Amino acid sequence: MTMAKEMATTTGDIVTAIATPDAPTPAGHYVQATAWRDLVFVSGQLPGGVDGTHNPALPFAQQARRALDHVLAILRAAGCGPQDVVKVTAYIVGVAHWPAFNAVYAEAFGASRPARAVVPVPELHHGHLIEIDAIAARPAGRLSATITERPGP
Repeated sequence: MTMAKEMATTTGDIVTAIATPDAPTPAGHYVQATAWRDLVFVSGQLPGGVDGTHNPALPFAQQARRALDHVLAILRAAGCGPQDVVKVTAYIVGVAHWPAFNAVYAEAFGASRPARAVVPVPELHHGHLIEIDAIAARPAGRLSATITERPGP
């Protein structure tokens, strides 16, 4: 089940927190994604299991596929697909993984070609080799959440 929680900003705009069981539950003080107006901001996704387990020994291509699957699941929960993504940032441990990332990324996004940055980093949490975040645009009213909570008084 997808859940959304609306929060009012200081300007009175509504920011909606997006959550889906099809991606790992955040372990820190953040949400899987937020939606503001027609933009969806997906938090960095590691290739951990949706049950919270971590297996950094998985081959890089499998880790990249899992992280992208998490991003796409969260986007679906927000009413978006790969065609709606406008920017992706991928953090990879070691530039040697770049060709493998390109192959997995192209498979996941198909004909869609959002702006992208690939940032080589020395290490990532839990020993994983990749973390991916994204920004997408969606037409108004495409939130597919089944539960919406309004902020209290």
